[in-house]
Amino acid sequence: MDAARLSATLDAAVAAGLAGVVASVTVDGDTVYEGSAGVRTIGDPTPMTHDTVFAIYSMTKAVTGAAAMQLVERDQLSLDGPAADVLPALRDPQVLEGFDPHDRPVLRPATTPVTLRHLLTHTSGYVYGGLWNGPVAAYADAAGVPSLFTLKKAALQVPLAFDPGTRWEYGTGIDWAGLLVEEVSGTTLGRYCAEHLFEPLGMRDTGFGPTPSMAERLASIHVPTPDGLAPFALPAPEAPEFEMGGGGLLSTVGDYQRFANAILHGGELDGVRVLAADTVAQMSRNAIGSVRVAPLATVNPALTLDTDFYPGQPCTWGLSFLINEEATPQGRPAGSLAWAGLANTYHWIDPVNRVSGVWASQLFPFFHPYAIDGFRSFETEVYASL
Repeated sequence: MDAARLSATLDAAVAAGLAGVVASVTVDGDTVYEGSAGVRTIGDPTPMTHDTVFAIYSMTKAVTGAAAMQLVERDQLSLDGPAADVLPALRDPQVLEGFDPHDRPVLRPATTPVTLRHLLTHTSGYVYGGLWNGPVAAYADAAGVPSLFTLKKAALQVPLAFDPGTRWEYGTGIDWAGLLVEEVSGTTLGRYCAEHLFEPLGMRDTGFGPTPSMAERLASIHVPTPDGLAPFALPAPEAPEFEMGGGGLLSTVGDYQRFANAILHGGELDGVRVLAADTVAQMSRNAIGSVRVAPLATVNPALTLDTDFYPGQPCTWGLSFLINEEATPQGRPAGSLAWAGLANTYHWIDPVNRVSGVWASQLFPFFHPYAIDGFRSFETEVYASL
């Protein structure tokens, strides 16, 4: 692996506008590159380092998916049975068909029940109204539904955008999956993950809230302004009612690599097994049939730009990863697993070359050129070096 060329892409990303970035690559579980550039917070000289802690937002989803699949293995959750059998709040969902001439929502019963498979694959109809779905956002505003960032359970109580299983649209399904994990395990999602994933895998700097040590190493999220980058923080929830299985984790690049490598190695890392190999194989293949991943058009450009990872290329979804069905322009082969987080963190798992990569910055909005261009340059150099 050409470390100098990889580090040059990190330096270029900072020069282009990021405050800082940390990245790593492993091949067959062995670390072949670790690098960082820039600072944790604009105006503070503390550099980015490999133990910097990031808000990884939706990279949480794969972790929650793994927790849910552990419970499927134990027959405590059903992948395809009605999720409402475990969580009554999911019973009798309504689909938002639109609004009448008086701007009143037009609702109808969903044609099929919501399942865990739907929730893990973004085919449930539960979408991110505040980010990518205007009609559901309008419904939430009119009904006084709190923002998801308040961590109020009422924030999840919105109608479906479509019947379960009929479409793919990114959303809050995995937050519901986290509540299913809590319901059957009898503990919080954070405690469950700590006991069954983080501690077994040696992920010492991962959790839904920072330890004192993690807080000392936390990177700031930034936003671009006319005068350059400025630190930005979402308001802290006043009385959180759940831990966000779809986006609540803090972690380091090194910790997330350990999780990714456990998936790459069929559910096992350093002799510790957290998932059966057959389960990981199931998680790593198409779980949505003929449905395909669609581009996302923003309704909130302060937090996310329009998002399409591979324009013109078909992608499917596993449990729960993006799966590219063709080789990507950066060199990633078909059948690889990947996803990202709202503050511009990215990861991928390539079972063909046995490669895993994690690239982390802290910037809103998501998919900003400062970040996605830097990540793509980094990945291109990884594959050029193999």
